[in-house]
Amino acid sequence: MDSADQSRRAIEAVWRIEAPRILGALVRWTKDLSTAEELAQEALLAALERWPQTGVPENPGAWLMTAAKHRATDRARQRALHDGKAHVLAAQDERDARQAHGLDEGVADDVLRLMLATCHPVLSVEARVALTLRLVSGLTTEEIARAYLTPAPTLAQRLVRAKRTLAEAKVPFEVPLGAALEERLDAVLEVLYLVFNEGYAATAGEAYLRPALCEEALRLARSLQALAPASSEVHGLAALLELQASRLRTRQDASGAPVRLNDQDRARWDQLLIGRGLAALERAESLARPLGPYTLQAAIAACHARATRPEDTDWKRIAALYDALAEVTQSPVVELNRAVAVAKAYGPEEGLALVDALVAEGVLRDYHLLPSVRAELLASLGRSDEARAEFERAAALAHNTREKELLLALARAQGAARSVTR
Repeated sequence: MDSADQSRRAIEAVWRIEAPRILGALVRWTKDLSTAEELAQEALLAALERWPQTGVPENPGAWLMTAAKHRATDRARQRALHDGKAHVLAAQDERDARQAHGLDEGVADDVLRLMLATCHPVLSVEARVALTLRLVSGLTTEEIARAYLTPAPTLAQRLVRAKRTLAEAKVPFEVPLGAALEERLDAVLEVLYLVFNEGYAATAGEAYLRPALCEEALRLARSLQALAPASSEVHGLAALLELQASRLRTRQDASGAPVRLNDQDRARWDQLLIGRGLAALERAESLARPLGPYTLQAAIAACHARATRPEDTDWKRIAALYDALAEVTQSPVVELNRAVAVAKAYGPEEGLALVDALVAEGVLRDYHLLPSVRAELLASLGRSDEARAEFERAAALAHNTREKELLLALARAQGAARSVTR
């Protein structure tokens, strides 16, 4: 890889991390999403021009924010000159300086403010989630489309329409309270859930994990707990993210390859995060019955967190929780996870029957985890040839390089097992 490619990749990595904060601050200042996006993009273009020669600065986020400030000030000056108001430029400069300084104040809340604005009820739920994922998490249109099993062009059109609708409705970029906050919570929670999941198991690329996304989702979930302390599902989502994050450092080995749950070193699971997660789960369970989908998932994660060894896992309880979750969500992905739990609790034949029913429905035909789960169940039944074929099919559908490598290795292992038994 040449130096230009290295610089470009470094800039892309920095931009993924810093863009939501920069955009949030710019939206707070300009009160206009389109203008904020343009300023942020101009700052990125400046980085693409300068950093290959000068190197990535020590504080790239501050550099990008400063570049955006300068462009905003230049725009204001150009407008004043164009309108024949040169006599007010001095006052404009002073006002711009005050506003630009304000970009650095309250930054901790900017991403949450942006998220709550893009989750405004003037948009459909689908549009809210897609737009927020694009702007707040830095996920690409293709990544979001894969998460929703939606064609990328369709999603791109949805994003354009959503931004136009926000502009036409003159949606204020502020933190809502009371009923206004309540009506946005579902969309916000879904966004945080999807952002965390993308960090927990990246849908594409060479890295299996994207920890920065997990950390940002977890930070925002904690902020949301303070903002909506009476919401059971806010605490349920926070519990789920805390418990899942406790396993992050054991989910890949030193080479970056994925490590499956049963092979993880549970002694290295983060006990502080587990404690926080269990406390948040207790709070969620005390606030509502029946339990909502995030609280149910947190309860499932708690079963794993409490098991010091894989064989100590209470799979019957997990299967029962998945029964309730499937009833609430009506999601085929949840049904697939339920099949795994049923197989662990009651035998692989039971789980395979559920998976085969999903195969017959065809809803998850392009979802790589469907053949992956089916392969695991076939392998446990000694059907090595079929298992190998399913692992290979899963690898062909996977977009993440590390996950594809793992699935191909599992396929080869089934081939070796078949040779031994002959």
